[in-house]
Amino acid sequence: MYQEIIKEKKKDLDRAIEHLQSELGKVRAGRANVSLVEDLMVDYYGNKIPLKQIASINVPEPRQITIQPWDKGAMVYIESAICESDLGINPANDGNIIRLNIPSLTEERRKELVKILNSKSEEGRIALRNIREEILKKVTKMEKDAEISEDDLFRAKDQIQEIISEYNKKVEEIREKKEKDIMTV
Repeated sequence: MYQEIIKEKKKDLDRAIEHLQSELGKVRAGRANVSLVEDLMVDYYGNKIPLKQIASINVPEPRQITIQPWDKGAMVYIESAICESDLGINPANDGNIIRLNIPSLTEERRKELVKILNSKSEEGRIALRNIREEILKKVTKMEKDAEISEDDLFRAKDQIQEIISEYNKKVEEIREKKEKDIMTV
């Protein structure tokens, strides 16, 4: 009975991991990556639109991103969105394509990125803890309503903790991999 709740919430746990991976993908690791800019919101004729919906984004070289808008009139808006973002990259516009040259990271910037990485990882762990608390509340209520026995409650708590530990390990593996990418010169 409580297994159904755990199975149902496992989807939320998987979504929390996916969200963490997507957030960490936006942290610059010194290499060009489409995820750095694809969700950048561009003020396009009065509407905020993600860059990926108004332009083609490519990585022709390891340290360069090219952005080719489908509407040439969007060039100005895209350039200003990039300049206003926290990327710290100046766009080069040749009239057809906007090029973003990704500079090498300084040691200081790498350390700042690791701090950002650690805070995003902690947010992921907090999300996992919140899901664990939701499950525990439901299982405890089931025990109070005499739907499951006290032994089942303890079994459920152990099983939930085991699953959360497994997901925390995944968070740490993802964090370590990204930190290695950032610190690699």
